Amino acid sequence: MTLKFKPVTHVLFDLDGLLLNTEALYTIGTQNVLDKFFQNPRKLYSWDYKVILMGLKTEEVWKKIVEHFEIPITWQEYEKLAIEQFDVLMKDCVKLPGVDRLINHLHKHNIPFCLATSSSQESFDIKATHHQEFFNKFNHIVLGSSDSGVTRGKPFPDIFLVAASRFLNPPNPENCLVFEDSPNGVKSAQAAGMQVVMVPNPHVTENQRKNATQVLNSLLDFKPEDFNLPPFDD
Repeated sequence: MTLKFKPVTHVLFDLDGLLLNTEALYTIGTQNVLDKFFQNPRKLYSWDYKVILMGLKTEEVWKKIVEHFEIPITWQEYEKLAIEQFDVLMKDCVKLPGVDRLINHLHKHNIPFCLATSSSQESFDIKATHHQEFFNKFNHIVLGSSDSGVTRGKPFPDIFLVAASRFLNPPNPENCLVFEDSPNGVKSAQAAGMQVVMVPNPHVTENQRKNATQVLNSLLDFKPEDFNLPPFDD
């Protein structure tokens, strides 16, 4: 069989918008906070601005939102309001199509895989409320906004390089496959020297997709054998 792409041995996953439907919930929560300050005219948390922030460290996101929308509070005050929203919304987040199938498959075949997310520990704990058993299957979890080893957020390569280094037998970057949904995440994986499968939001432009190794509409469309991983049993 001729491989479509270079063979890999280890897999790294983003979280928000890839494994869980949290990106949509972030949009709702952020808009709710903006609506507390801007009603006439209303300021909208548009996709065009949101995509710029995806993958950044949490503190950096708060600061940029306060500055961009000229919210008359400090970023720390904004953080409190945002967390109030997310505490409620994120507890009910759900896994996206194809997630369980892929994770269970990799776990069954002893393929090392980990989570590399820009989330903070506090944020992750909320999202994982109903998914503890699921996340226990991951080799390890790197939380970029709380991990001292991750000095820069996406699109810098730091988080993926740190995540890869923490496998029991750390692979070379070229042997790693990253799954991402955001343009910043794709840039980060590429900067780390890794192949990257992008499962983008429909709003992501063709130009923002073009640098990914592979682009899929859903994780249901992924074929492990394309990267020399064991094919699905079904």
